[in-house]
Amino acid sequence: MDYRETNRQVIPVFRAGDQLPGMHRERLLLLTTTGRRTGDAHTTPMMFHREEGRLFVIASNVGAPRDPDWCLNLRAQPAVTVEVGDQEGSPPYAATASVLEGEDRAAVWARIAELYPFFVDHQTKAPREIPVVELTPA
Repeated sequence: MDYRETNRQVIPVFRAGDQLPGMHRERLLLLTTTGRRTGDAHTTPMMFHREEGRLFVIASNVGAPRDPDWCLNLRAQPAVTVEVGDQEGSPPYAATASVLEGEDRAAVWARIAELYPFFVDHQTKAPREIPVVELTPA
């Protein structure tokens, strides 16, 4: 499966407010990061988790050995733009991305793993700790 091509197809459908075949629109967001080498804007659709007013994305990269490019980008430049699928009609907003650490990461990860067991499978495959990233409105 070519994830980049899938992402290119999902972005305009998402922005148009249309249904996404095989995906749950209410669980998706678009995250725009700044390329760490190019400085170009890169938009990636991804699942999010929300709890207690906080918004998180999970850099599982389907269990790949390295973090996804979007995560590497936000580590270098934490200013991002977020478009949330369950807030239809809401404009994109600026946010600051921060990778959770320590007890905060462990607590959020435990809830994510309970709700979405496929992330546990990704962690089992990955030779790294999968980052959990909080997106805080700027």
